Amino acid sequence: MTARLQAGPLPRAPVSVPAWRFQPRSARRVAALASGGGDGGAGKGPSGGGGGGGGGDGKGKGDDGHSSGDKGPQKGGLFRGWEERVAYDSEFPIKVLMEQVIGVGACVIGDMSARPNWGLNELDLIFATLVVGSIMNFTIMYLLAPTASAAGAAAATPLVGRLIGDYYLKAWGAPGGNCFEAGAFSPAQRLTNLVYKGAVFAVIGFFAGVVGTSLSNGLLELRKKVDPSFTTQNEPPNVFANAFTWAVHMGVSSNIRYQALGGLDAGLVKVMPVGLFRLYQAVIRGANNVVGGMSFATLARILGTQKAAA
Repeated sequence: MTARLQAGPLPRAPVSVPAWRFQPRSARRVAALASGGGDGGAGKGPSGGGGGGGGGDGKGKGDDGHSSGDKGPQKGGLFRGWEERVAYDSEFPIKVLMEQVIGVGACVIGDMSARPNWGLNELDLIFATLVVGSIMNFTIMYLLAPTASAAGAAAATPLVGRLIGDYYLKAWGAPGGNCFEAGAFSPAQRLTNLVYKGAVFAVIGFFAGVVGTSLSNGLLELRKKVDPSFTTQNEPPNVFANAFTWAVHMGVSSNIRYQALGGLDAGLVKVMPVGLFRLYQAVIRGANNVVGGMSFATLARILGTQKAAA
């Protein structure tokens, strides 16, 4: 016994320790994902090394003790779509801000310039245009912007989201954002985008027209009740007739104009300094909305949906 103790401890077989155990947490997460597991998530590999630790079906707990189903709150709908658009185009928030501030103001100016006496006798009708136009400008900017979304995330989107988004366009091989989007698309695929987006904008234009016209008419009626001496300058537009006018305007005029702007933006942002590009954005979007306001007022006159008092 004494001799054995003097000889030292018995040799132990080497124990292999996975190399990823000595890696930083971020690298360990990548290694776990590559082998089929995640850091607290369900494994997806053949044997499902799950949770960065537990094996088998990939449902074991990870190193930090979180279960496989313990995921953070998922952003969905508008918020997820916003992040996808910003990931693709960092200038997207600036474009939306300019569209809502400068663009809507320019749209009102264009609308007034197309009416007799600069619309001073039709301010109630112009107010209706302002309400609906604010909704439209954001919607058309949002839907025409390309995204950096994954196909799996798009497939999980509800049906309505897929219809008004780019899911079906991408499934057909067409551009998802605007018809001038960079890529090896055929003329037929680009035309598919133009027609599909026009149909989507027409539908959105109709429903936004119903909401906006109802809101503006309701506010005018509320003012009448608060101030009995108040009288409207003109007959309030019919809700559905005005909404139809917005549908035609959005599907044809707005669709073509914003598609062209999207194509110009994609090319110029690569060659212009940031400051100059933002100045260009302010000028071109202001001019675009002046044209848009004029075209809507003219279309409303032609269709007879907005009539000034005699």
